[in-house]
Amino acid sequence: MLLDVILRVITKLLLPFILVFALYVQFHGDYGPGGGFQAGVIAAASVILYAMLFGLEAARALVPVWVVEKMIPIGVLIYAGVGVAGMFTGQAFLDYNHLAHDSVHGQEWGVFLVEVGVFVTVSSTMLGIFYAFAGRGR
Repeated sequence: MLLDVILRVITKLLLPFILVFALYVQFHGDYGPGGGFQAGVIAAASVILYAMLFGLEAARALVPVWVVEKMIPIGVLIYAGVGVAGMFTGQAFLDYNHLAHDSVHGQEWGVFLVEVGVFVTVSSTMLGIFYAFAGRGR
């Protein structure tokens, strides 16, 4: 019983830092290793850790299933929308030059937006898979 209380308290203390680290990996992905996929996995892992210690229903209250189901296609639409935006301006698919006043800033914005789409898709897909398997025997 005491060990359970210690784990819950430590987890509640660590979860904000885990999520901040996920954001760091997301925003630092343009300049070094990391990006949307890694940040999405870290963010989903924090919710999975929460579910393991506080229960599946507590995790579903924190991030409801309907939110997860909506976020999967939203992430894909963000990714694809960035690519299609280039096609509307006469560029190639996923050509980011048109997204800003010059091509360098356009490339930066394009990579950032694509990584946001990957983050949203990966984190919500991981949570969706976890919710499906964790709630299977109930």
